[in-house]
Amino acid sequence: MSYKINIIIEKDENGYYAYFPELPGCQSQGDSLAEVKENIEEAVGLYLETSSESEKQVLLNKEIFTMFLEVQLA
Repeated sequence: MSYKINIIIEKDENGYYAYFPELPGCQSQGDSLAEVKENIEEAVGLYLETSSESEKQVLLNKEIFTMFLEVQLA
C-alpha cells in the first residue's frame, strides 16, 4: 500500500532541512537537495517501520493543506 505524504524542505545557511507535518519528529538534513531527499526517504522508512498499523492509519490519513499568503509590510 502506498501513501502520499507532505514533505517540507527548507534551505538555510547550513544546507537543507526536511520534515513531514504528519510524522512528528521525522526529520533529516543534507548539504544538497538530492542529499536531503535521499536522507528523508530513509528517515520516513525507518519511522514507519517502527509504527504500528493503527498508528500508520492515524498519521497517514491526516488532511494537510498548504497555501501561499501574500502579506504587505508597511
